[in-house]
Amino acid sequence: MTNKILKKIAGAFNYKLVEKNLVKNNRLINSKSILNLNLILKKIFDSQKIKCLIQIGANDGNRFDELNKFIKEYRIKSILVEPINEYFEDLKRNYRNFENVYFENSAITAGAKKKEIFAVNNNNLKDYDEHIKGINSFDKNHLIKHGVKSNHIIKKEINCISILNLLEKYNISNLDILFVDAEGYDGDILIDFLKSSNHEPILIFEYIHIENKIFEDLINILTKKNYSYFNINENLICLPQKIEKFL
Repeated sequence: MTNKILKKIAGAFNYKLVEKNLVKNNRLINSKSILNLNLILKKIFDSQKIKCLIQIGANDGNRFDELNKFIKEYRIKSILVEPINEYFEDLKRNYRNFENVYFENSAITAGAKKKEIFAVNNNNLKDYDEHIKGINSFDKNHLIKHGVKSNHIIKKEINCISILNLLEKYNISNLDILFVDAEGYDGDILIDFLKSSNHEPILIFEYIHIENKIFEDLINILTKKNYSYFNINENLICLPQKIEKFL
């Protein structure tokens, strides 16, 4: 069923769907060499059936942001989650005057209300490429793997909220898209969401930094819930069984 939907999306842009197996870091997923993420999102949003989305790890809402133009153009209810205060302030400025956008200055965790996160010291950001600004993690080694010097890394205390409490706080009864970029913590967030929620949204997340065991657990849960999934570069796109309602 889902292959037909993907072929329909690809055909709309005169692309041919080619299937292959991709093995990366001992993870076997279904790879579709078709559109880029932007074109798939355009097809989904053009359906006019997307009413609500959550973006976890929204950063400043501008740099390397796949959702920005769709949130602004389609004016759907959007909950943007960003734990780092300075990026959060930029996020609010980038979406000022958009009444459809709600802002949550927290990280998503299962239980803790406060937690320490590792980030690059603002004074050292000039020493790195632009993408480093968006890399903040509960794991210090995650920054080091991206080439950040240990003495350039600082700890910050941040607010936390569970995914269920987030849904309740913003009165979300129907969630259509959950977009996660949590620098390696994506799997933990999604497993908690899929186990504790009855929502079946389209899921989009960066999978390449997820630990193998957590990734395997996540894929097992997605399979049991009849999701189909494929990758576009570093992102995994997960389509629910009722994907037709979005197209």
